[in-house]
Amino acid sequence: MTATFALTLSACGAGDKDTSDRTSSGQVTITVNNLPPETEKVPRQNFLEDVAAFEKANPNIKIDPKEGKMDPATFSAKLAGGQLENAFYVYFTDPAGLIARKQAADITPYLKDFPAIQQIKPNLMQVFGDGKGHTYGLPEGNYTMGLVYNRELFKKAGLDPNKPPATWDEVRDYAKKITSLGGGINGYGDYSKNNTGGWHFTAEMYTRGGDVAAKGADGRWTAAFNNDTGRAVLQLLKDMRFTDKSMGEKQLLEWADLLQQMGAGKLGMYLATADNIPTIVSQYKGKAEDYGFGPVPGGQGTLSGGGGYMFSPRSSPEQIKAAMAWVLFKHANPDRIEFGKERDARNKQPVGLPEPNIWTGAAEQTFTEASKKFANVPTENFAPFVETQANIPLKVEPPNAQKIYAVLDPVMAAVLTKPDADIAKLLADAEKQVNAILATVQ
Repeated sequence: MTATFALTLSACGAGDKDTSDRTSSGQVTITVNNLPPETEKVPRQNFLEDVAAFEKANPNIKIDPKEGKMDPATFSAKLAGGQLENAFYVYFTDPAGLIARKQAADITPYLKDFPAIQQIKPNLMQVFGDGKGHTYGLPEGNYTMGLVYNRELFKKAGLDPNKPPATWDEVRDYAKKITSLGGGINGYGDYSKNNTGGWHFTAEMYTRGGDVAAKGADGRWTAAFNNDTGRAVLQLLKDMRFTDKSMGEKQLLEWADLLQQMGAGKLGMYLATADNIPTIVSQYKGKAEDYGFGPVPGGQGTLSGGGGYMFSPRSSPEQIKAAMAWVLFKHANPDRIEFGKERDARNKQPVGLPEPNIWTGAAEQTFTEASKKFANVPTENFAPFVETQANIPLKVEPPNAQKIYAVLDPVMAAVLTKPDADIAKLLADAEKQVNAILATVQ
């Protein structure tokens, strides 16, 4: 990849629109974000080591790394003021809007210069496409929701730790049994604050085959949760909270709260991604062997998300190609897969979690083999997820997801804090607000 890139970069010449990024010596400088903060010592060190390795292999490129990711509140101002990084991190919910507003560079002409892209899963590349054959970004990683559960609490409650609940009715039954252990233990946990409640409501809709937003034949998006499926999601949570009392008195929870409860041995189950487990262990003093990971109950769909990089439309062709080379070197380089797994294991970072990967073909095989070779987590505890995930449809987040989640947070909060919450009214009111948000989607 390095040799090919050096050739194509040197071919850019005086005909380019903007060569101001090049020094008299021909060096190209690019800015990239997503540098981990100093509080994340190992990831930050890895990032800076990778910058040094890339610059050594590409002496005509200089990288200026920045902390932070995309902030919708400041994005437009940064773009207008020329302060947007040449390569900037986005979530899968961002590309459609950025493409429609012409706020990202079209990288289609440069794809042929990077053969590794051919091994990236086509559905992930489509996230960064306009549906008309043009590409505006590259995926970095993705995730799939599942069920994190405490195997030790399962055993104490007489449940098989190798058989997590397959349906929501089973979740309710398991939660009651776990809660009956006493000692402040809750069988099931859920979110309702800082957009996490809306996120989980969406995930729970998907598990039942529902949607939060649907695109009509006319291309317009509308809310799709004010129906029997939406009512079933909320009624179950309300019943578990107030009838079964298996969710605990403390509510209005956000992301870290359930991890803390799980680490303290006070929570039986909650929806999450597999990477919650090492965080529970490292930050909340849990034991890795105590946790299992299963498929989402219901199994009719699972929320899948992720992130990647897009490129400033103010960049010159040379900067775009340099930035693409960096993103692929750092995040999508088949030749560095085994190196990355070995480095993570050496630095005591988790290897072997049952997370999706971005690869197909030979690169996917390399990823799978390296993950097994350097695994340092109890992979057998994740077998229920691994055995089932391929059969569960993946569904991405709705457009304008964070705004929608903010509307749905109070809905989740109401059913988890008010015994007399009117589910039908909550959904009807939220539907109006979400339709207003979706009306702005192009």
